[in-house]
Amino acid sequence: MSKQDMSRRNFLSGSAVGTAVGAAALWDPGLLAAQAVGVKRNDLLDLQIKEVKIYQTDLTGIHRLNTTETGELLSVVTNNGIEGNYTIGDRNITVGWLDWAKANLVGKSVIDLLPTITSTSGLKGGFGFDASPLRRPGGPPPPGFGGPEGPGMGPAFGGAAVNGSGLTPRGGGAWPNWYTAAADVLLWDILGKAVNRPIYKLLSGGTSTKTRVMAYASSQHLATIEDYVPDLMKAIEQGYKGYKIHPGRGQHASGPEIPTFRGHMEIISQLRKAAPADYVLMHDPVQMYDRYEALQVGRLLDELNYLWFEDPIRTSDLEGLIDLRKKLDLSLHVGEFLYSIADFAEYIKQDAIGAVRLIADNVGGISGSMRVGLLADAHGMECAPHNWGNVLDLALHFHLELALPNVYWFEMPFPADYTDRPYFKYKFRIDSEGYIPAPTEPGLGYPIDHDALDKITKKISR
Repeated sequence: MSKQDMSRRNFLSGSAVGTAVGAAALWDPGLLAAQAVGVKRNDLLDLQIKEVKIYQTDLTGIHRLNTTETGELLSVVTNNGIEGNYTIGDRNITVGWLDWAKANLVGKSVIDLLPTITSTSGLKGGFGFDASPLRRPGGPPPPGFGGPEGPGMGPAFGGAAVNGSGLTPRGGGAWPNWYTAAADVLLWDILGKAVNRPIYKLLSGGTSTKTRVMAYASSQHLATIEDYVPDLMKAIEQGYKGYKIHPGRGQHASGPEIPTFRGHMEIISQLRKAAPADYVLMHDPVQMYDRYEALQVGRLLDELNYLWFEDPIRTSDLEGLIDLRKKLDLSLHVGEFLYSIADFAEYIKQDAIGAVRLIADNVGGISGSMRVGLLADAHGMECAPHNWGNVLDLALHFHLELALPNVYWFEMPFPADYTDRPYFKYKFRIDSEGYIPAPTEPGLGYPIDHDALDKITKKISR
């Protein structure tokens, strides 16, 4: 029996209850919020939106994990003064969000908006970034790090074909739609604050027993092969129970240039030799390989007992992923560059992926992510939300990880201080046993320090 088959059996345990409750939450979030505090749905606080605004913060001196981060902190305020917050532009520049929000959110109720704002099946076939330029010397930064939308990305507003491709939306909208995805997160933040519960408690219907999630250190794209062993040693010393390689260009600090994938294989071998025998290692080249290279690397990962192989080739190469699944034992984590429930379903049906990876901004925020995660769970598959960004970006994905029954790891960008922002007192850090503790505050769970926010706010747009 292969490792991926064994994993699937494990993921089935206890899934039915979580799936049923999660589906109910997405059907009527207001109902579950009311049930959480023992009131009728109609007795919830007035959650009509009266104002939207954007705090433009100064990012000077802040390490941005994604160079597209703009420093914009969104705010949606209800009639009774409850404020929802989320950052925007962390991966995709979303020009004109404020005007969009004025037209689509103000005067409407959070309770009425939440069930419908991202209730699309997404855009079938709307694939994302191409990371292959990283294979060349002097190539651009990794995908997601540049450009207002990125090559191959869909429209910001639903309803139009993508880049003249003729692909049309399903279900009355389109993913990725970063406008509605951001709004969905803001509305969930408000709903949680309204009933004084963390979002994950609402998403799980109160059934989640998770109080923490094991973290692994997720490396930067380091400059040379020689940089990775010291980085791994730091992660082990700090208490991380796993380490994921983002391999960069795969070149030595000096000497002649070598094939990128060969350099990556050196990194893979060096880390396994340097780590304790049972230490958990993963590899994520972000779609850099062709089929031949992916198979060579994958066979080495199997030999050295790596836990998973993430985005080995372009996500659009369905046949290539199917072939890799047949030839490799370790799990393939795929999905960051899928934007449609229909596509996730097709990849699962075709056995093209071993675990479902997702970016909440690309699949309809919290609501859409729960649909994707529960789809994976219904097929006995792990879901692996993507944690890469600032405090609120991590918070968003953490609530999914806590609510879903089929999530087992928290991806912690390494070094962890790269995720810090001055207007949050909380800093994401592992505990003494390598876990990230669940938030206890309501909504997204990490209150803003408004005194600190005032000091770095350049202007407020209304």
